[in-house]
Amino acid sequence: MQISSKHFQQANVLGIPVLASSLDKVARLIIDISQTKQFAYICIANVHMVILAKQNSRLRSVMENACVVSSDGMPLVWELRRQGFKDAERVAGPDLMLEVCRNAQELDIPIYFYGGTASVTKVVQEKLTLQFPRLTIAGIESPPQLAEQPVVEKEVVERINSSGAAIVFVGLGCPKQELWMQAYHKHIPAVLIGVGAAFDFFAGEIKRAPLWMQKSGLEWLHRLCSEPRRLWKRYLLTNTLYIYYLVREKYLPSMFDKQSR
Repeated sequence: MQISSKHFQQANVLGIPVLASSLDKVARLIIDISQTKQFAYICIANVHMVILAKQNSRLRSVMENACVVSSDGMPLVWELRRQGFKDAERVAGPDLMLEVCRNAQELDIPIYFYGGTASVTKVVQEKLTLQFPRLTIAGIESPPQLAEQPVVEKEVVERINSSGAAIVFVGLGCPKQELWMQAYHKHIPAVLIGVGAAFDFFAGEIKRAPLWMQKSGLEWLHRLCSEPRRLWKRYLLTNTLYIYYLVREKYLPSMFDKQSR
């Protein structure tokens, strides 16, 4: 399923369609889709995912066919605004998850959580129950270590479908969760949302950057300082490539045009 461009505007960021919208509007859209029992999935894209998609045809295909690709990360928001979408806002995974849960509680829409470790999902369930006491948690599942290229397991499909869940948060990390959603969404009449490390953030396993760093586009620096060994290469390479590709896309074509005159 793909959304109608009549009510939502999509920009093109390095060949990837990215929705230019806000947190509350994307959450409302997800709620609306979930009530129609559509087979759909949502990608929450940051710079890392966009660069991976540019280099990985499988991931690019997943994102091109997603119902929504949201803008998680200020660099994407800045590019959307540069293209003329002045109202574009950041739609981060942890924030979207809570906003969707808030809306789902009011409308009694069942939610399923798939991903994370057993200890993390336990804390997630406890904290969600306290924050949203009327939220219907249809199921919460911590899967074993999964291969990057998923094989659809009948038992997993049956568990999610029998739970009655209309929205499924998938926290397997990129690109594993995106490939998982592409494989499974054809079998599950619900909205699948890849939320990355949102479970870990909500459980307190990973500390989020201060709000001023999030708004300034410096959350990557906070995470790099928190996990330098694991993340230094990701941020050094992807952030550099993102800037390079944007500059090449914006300026080099015009330079070639001038030379050919």
